[in-house]
Amino acid sequence: MTDKPISPLRQRMIEDMTARRFAEKIQNDYIRYVKNFAAFLGRSPDAATAEDLRLFQLHMAKTHVSPWTINATIVALRFFFKVTLERDDLVRRLTLVREPRRAPTVLSPEEVARLLEAASDAKYKAALGVAYGAGLRVSEVVALKVSDIDNKRMLLRVEQGKGQKDRFVMLSPQLLELLSDWWQVARPRGWLFPGLDPVNPMSTRQLCRAVSAAARAAGIAKRVSPHTLRHSFATHLLEQNVDIRVIQVLLGHAKLETTALYTRVAVNTIRDVTSPLERLSLNLAKIQARNAAKPEAPV
Repeated sequence: MTDKPISPLRQRMIEDMTARRFAEKIQNDYIRYVKNFAAFLGRSPDAATAEDLRLFQLHMAKTHVSPWTINATIVALRFFFKVTLERDDLVRRLTLVREPRRAPTVLSPEEVARLLEAASDAKYKAALGVAYGAGLRVSEVVALKVSDIDNKRMLLRVEQGKGQKDRFVMLSPQLLELLSDWWQVARPRGWLFPGLDPVNPMSTRQLCRAVSAAARAAGIAKRVSPHTLRHSFATHLLEQNVDIRVIQVLLGHAKLETTALYTRVAVNTIRDVTSPLERLSLNLAKIQARNAAKPEAPV
């Protein structure tokens, strides 16, 4: 069985993305979105017109494609036409759409404890412990190496996280204990969480399945994913009155407004805010007596 040859046009787009050091996943996503456009068009995408692009965006809206997918497709098409084809004029009518901002699902500390205890083995307990205890993305959890653990300074090194940036996050004593338990079992040498083939790290899909299984075993009805643990990490820190700018750095967010989303679900913080009504000197007994003295309105 031979691999299907890559067209010169796709090869050029891949080279353009490689030159800009796009991650492999992003490259695959961009190629897929351009292929979707070509399938809609029914011919090579380099023969498209501005009207074709407008109709494709209309088609996505009418077929109820999610706003996130529409925006990701538009970004990929902009790259293809502006960089690979050098046709900036074609993408002027492509517009990003507003994405609904939903409050993230957050577990209570008690639910997190039940989830960790329900994880099937030491490997998954440690991996879920990292997702919650350090607030890492699932891709960052599986990419950890044994050498990223600094138990002298009690830090974890996140190498080339989102945006190709390195950062350090805290390594709590309890998380170190979970990692030590896992190391005693398997003695991993390279990847901290190796996959079925130790040459490669555990896949994100494998970790997602482990989280879902642990949630079911713990009797948690909420829809839980590894990212739920990251959401819970940020929310619980806010509820502990940790400065939001510190949380931004720990999460690796480029914009503070992204981190500010968690203020919508930090219920302890919301409860601790004093309503301006409390600052008014209301004589409630007088108001109630006045209301009682008023005659009832006729029906």
